[in-house]
Amino acid sequence: QVQLVESGGGLVQPGGSLRLSCAASRSIGSIRTMVWYRQAPGKQRDLVASITNGGITTYADSVKGRFTISRDNAKNTVFLQMNSLKPEDTAVYYCSAPWRASVYWGQGTQVTVSS
Repeated sequence: QVQLVESGGGLVQPGGSLRLSCAASRSIGSIRTMVWYRQAPGKQRDLVASITNGGITTYADSVKGRFTISRDNAKNTVFLQMNSLKPEDTAVYYCSAPWRASVYWGQGTQVTVSS
């Protein structure tokens, strides 16, 4: 089993930055892909970014060039650096880890972009 704990969310003005962290309860070295999702009120949960053990990254078109996903296997942590934030980035951000036929989720961290 994998427990995931997100942190780093908060209120930020448009154009600002936040860095989200996702700490895992076990080594993530055996977890091939780590993923960030987000869910805005009344909307479905959408993939934001993913990263493989080999460092291959993918991004939603809406965040390309603004967000950067990274992972530190030694610290069992995945990060999401978010720059040039927009009001439409407001959502609850979730970390996810597909592992051994199951998918594990964190509790989410709220990101609000507003002036």
